Amino acid sequence: MPNKSLAEAEYNQFRLFLEQHSGIVLGDNKQYLVRSRLAPLMGKYNLPSLSEVVKHSMKPTERQLRAEVIDAMTTNETLWFRDRYPFELLGNTLLPEYSRLGRPLKIWSAACSSGQEPYSLAMTILEYQQKRPGTLPGSASILATDLSPSMLEKCKSGEYDSLALGRGLSEERKRQFFDATANSTMTIKPNVKRLVNFRAHNLLESYTLLGKFDIIFCRNVLIYFAPEAKAKILRQFAAALNPKGILFLGASESIAGLTEEFDMVRCNPGIYYQKRN
Repeated sequence: MPNKSLAEAEYNQFRLFLEQHSGIVLGDNKQYLVRSRLAPLMGKYNLPSLSEVVKHSMKPTERQLRAEVIDAMTTNETLWFRDRYPFELLGNTLLPEYSRLGRPLKIWSAACSSGQEPYSLAMTILEYQQKRPGTLPGSASILATDLSPSMLEKCKSGEYDSLALGRGLSEERKRQFFDATANSTMTIKPNVKRLVNFRAHNLLESYTLLGKFDIIFCRNVLIYFAPEAKAKILRQFAAALNPKGILFLGASESIAGLTEEFDMVRCNPGIYYQKRN
């Protein structure tokens, strides 16, 4: 029977490896998470124990296994229109302001997971344009990035099962923005897909080639990073934003003590951060 145990020293070594290569920080006593995420790779790679999976993944020569281990440890599902207020703020307040730009609005969904956030942003933009024909003349483009190749493939397919569709989507939005398939799933309609471009990106690497943005969504992501990595990411976000650009973080995330490059803007409900001049 395969051995799924992991000694504390091995776990601590793996924690360090994962943080160095993905920025993700595993807390103490999270061996159960490693077991649940990595156990399927034992059979796939014909390795007799979880310890061997971890050991091999840290070898530079084992590139495919390493990629799959990092992929498995950084993958998670999310909700449609999560917390609602950022999308309501976008539709009711920010899009009317940005529609005066005279150029396309550029949004970045960083660490987009299984695609619900960028597609929710695209639906918000389309709903705004439907209610106010002729506004936002340059339309908008959304860059969605993630570290996980499997998540990006899922995002690009735009196909979701009933469980995923039941997490935050109204029946009206399902009808308007999705097509039913023959196998009881639903796919994002082409007019929504057209607004979103998916690509692989590690938040610890350079953002220079991504371009400049008006709004960045990076919600419920920084909680997984060490303080030094958080500070670096926030500095790079500031550099990637246009003047007065806006950053949305998760409801429980704070930039206090990490950067002086943003002003907090309180809304009712919620907050966002605006780049200082």
